[in-house]
Amino acid sequence: MTKVSIRFYIAVFFGRFAQCVLRLIGKSAGGTWPGEIALFICPDFISRLKRESFRLVFVAGTNGKTTTGKMIQTILSAHSFSVRVNESGANLVNGLVSVLLSHPFVSKKPIVYVLEVDEASLPHALSAIAPDVLVLLNLFRDQLDRYGEIRAVVALWKKSIEALFPKTTIVANADDPSVAYVSSLHTGKVQYFGLEDPLLFQNKKEHATDSLYCPKCFRRLTYQGIYYSHLGIWTCGNCGNTHPDVALNAKNVTPPLKGTYNIYNTLAAVLASKVFGISAEDASRVLATFSPAFGRMESIAYKGRDIILLLSKNPTGFNQSLHLVLENKTSSILFVLNDRIPDGTDVSWIYDIELEELEHHKNLKCLVSGDRVYDMALRLQYAGVPTNYMFPYESPRDAIDNFITDSKEDEKLWVLATYSAMLDVRKILTGKKI
Repeated sequence: MTKVSIRFYIAVFFGRFAQCVLRLIGKSAGGTWPGEIALFICPDFISRLKRESFRLVFVAGTNGKTTTGKMIQTILSAHSFSVRVNESGANLVNGLVSVLLSHPFVSKKPIVYVLEVDEASLPHALSAIAPDVLVLLNLFRDQLDRYGEIRAVVALWKKSIEALFPKTTIVANADDPSVAYVSSLHTGKVQYFGLEDPLLFQNKKEHATDSLYCPKCFRRLTYQGIYYSHLGIWTCGNCGNTHPDVALNAKNVTPPLKGTYNIYNTLAAVLASKVFGISAEDASRVLATFSPAFGRMESIAYKGRDIILLLSKNPTGFNQSLHLVLENKTSSILFVLNDRIPDGTDVSWIYDIELEELEHHKNLKCLVSGDRVYDMALRLQYAGVPTNYMFPYESPRDAIDNFITDSKEDEKLWVLATYSAMLDVRKILTGKKI
């Protein structure tokens, strides 16, 4: 046995020991510390795993990773696969290693790891191990202090996918020009999904449209129609780069959750499952009873009220959440804005949100909370929300208690929150932390 192999087994031992300690002290064993320890001992830990013992799916993109990953897990689990996921949402490389450490590498059923991967970490993960399936959802502006503009992430993805092992199957969103372009550079099999439904086209372009320029030649794209942000039926009149043909569209699936973005998540999950021999019909049947992941349209009963959590961490995701809420004719919304590391420390993106839509809902009660409560309150004031319908609370608990006190029994509270804020609210509602 070589020194490198010994280092790998030592990493497994200490990584799993760290997980045991975390469980004993009441902390999650699926976070990042066990993986951090294992990588410190054996930096090439992932590449030394025996690939014949499991299959691997990476789910990457700005929005929808957790929901899509859980959908794939649900489908595969119903078809005799042993599926392991990063349930805690830890999607950096150390988090992925923690998941790999959490389970034995043997099982009576075929093992599949379905792991969501952070956009900026995807190149690092792909250089360490080639997945059997790589699901690419979308690229939107998010955490500019970490990622920079979309073009910077596209450049990283481009290099990684050009060098990707040909046996990897890519499942990609054809409606996103950047995702479609980088996927086309893969030397292996690429399967595209897209809505292909003109009835879902928007009447007007969103202010938060992120990327209207060709990722290949950087000239402005022409759109037949836009579903939201920069997702739509597109073509470049300069270089000929155009929307690819899709293997699966909105007519082939019935999404279990509301919202156009959940049609995309469903298409991605169903098409990824086809790689494992599961038909679209069987996958859709399984998803009929699908429950949302934590904080992603999750409904929690609290003191006789239903409170629905919508993770809203960037302009595009926030706009989609807001449209969904307003379509449901709610009477109360709670906005919770934090600026911690998981959220991104730059909150200027709130000025790209289409909060002006609230002007058409004069009697809507807007509660505001979080670390940057007054930044969001000011943004709502600029959007035209009357001060007598806007209620800032420094504590999310106070905001929720106010809603409980002042609302009727049949009223729901919709919570639009950034990542750490969503976890804070969820802890208040459930009494436990993820």
